[in-house]
Amino acid sequence: MINNNTDKPSQLKKTPLYDLHCEQGARMVPFAGYEMPVSYPLGIKQEHLHCRTQAGLFDISHMGQIRLQGKQAVSVLESLIPSKISDLQTGQQKYSVLSNDRGGILDDIMVTNMGDHLLLVVNAACKHEDVEYLQSMMRDMSNEDCQLEFLQDKALMALQGPAAASVLEEFSPETARLHFMQGGAFNIRDIPCVINRCGYTGEDGFEISIPVGRAEDLARLLLKNDKVRMIGLGARDTLRLEAGFCLYGHDIGPETSPVEAAIEWIIADKTNKSSCPGAEIIWQQLASGVTRRRVGLMMQGKVPLREGMDVLDDSGQLAGCITSGGFSPTLGKPIAMAYIKSEFANTGSQLQVNIRNKNYQVETVALPFVKHRYHRSN
Repeated sequence: MINNNTDKPSQLKKTPLYDLHCEQGARMVPFAGYEMPVSYPLGIKQEHLHCRTQAGLFDISHMGQIRLQGKQAVSVLESLIPSKISDLQTGQQKYSVLSNDRGGILDDIMVTNMGDHLLLVVNAACKHEDVEYLQSMMRDMSNEDCQLEFLQDKALMALQGPAAASVLEEFSPETARLHFMQGGAFNIRDIPCVINRCGYTGEDGFEISIPVGRAEDLARLLLKNDKVRMIGLGARDTLRLEAGFCLYGHDIGPETSPVEAAIEWIIADKTNKSSCPGAEIIWQQLASGVTRRRVGLMMQGKVPLREGMDVLDDSGQLAGCITSGGFSPTLGKPIAMAYIKSEFANTGSQLQVNIRNKNYQVETVALPFVKHRYHRSN
């Protein structure tokens, strides 16, 4: 699901890996204000399968990186999210969301405790708004013990796939000690990096924050390994869909709560209300339930399921709508995520999707579609 924006080419920014993408034969498209690679000559399907079997290198430098520092950094952030982060040890990472007054999601974020500061990774389309929002909330709190720095001098890339760990270990043996959702500061051939063992594909892998001026050096170093190939946005999207992950602006957004999105696991303490915006609504939904839920859908055949398609019950009445969909290269069948009425949200519900005025049978399935293979601690 790659939505091109309407920015004119002259308005588009370029990531530090732009020249490398062109050298690799990438097809570039406008995305979140940047010229980004949607695919390479290998093609989306083969890129997808390569990441599932070996290692894919993704340029995600369009995303935002934010440093929060100061004695009150943790308490400030905890007042804006429904998660607890004060329990994060140095080097631990957590997924959460910035909530609004309606219990909706302003953005989903990754937070790492770096010891003397918090490192936030936010979505590309939201990063400037996120910075402004955090700064305004800090001003409203009259908090002088928390400082924000928008790290525009940092690039970001992801190395994902079953071979990612062995590839990275060649250059930085210390990364082998990291487990899923752990990170820290490392050096790769004298290049300073912040590396977290996480990713958006469901595979084992790493996200690597690096100075802009050294990004191409590191990418070329990793690509010397025959197991590593550059992967574009097209395969990144099919990989994350198989992994059952939400795409901001499609599966989650300001009108979608964490409970409706079936990510209430981000709320550590479901008995004591957070002070975050929309807390009353979120905790009421936890207690009483919601009228709609995000679910997985699977269909036999080859007709792809697409965003915006209606989901119907057996009587032909509207039951929901698809928010992400496509054809799964791993499973060889159409898959989708949709918001449907809670009465149909149980696994195994039989529903229909209307495609070009013809109804096709679909079944609700548990997420993820493809089992995650993260490197977790015992």
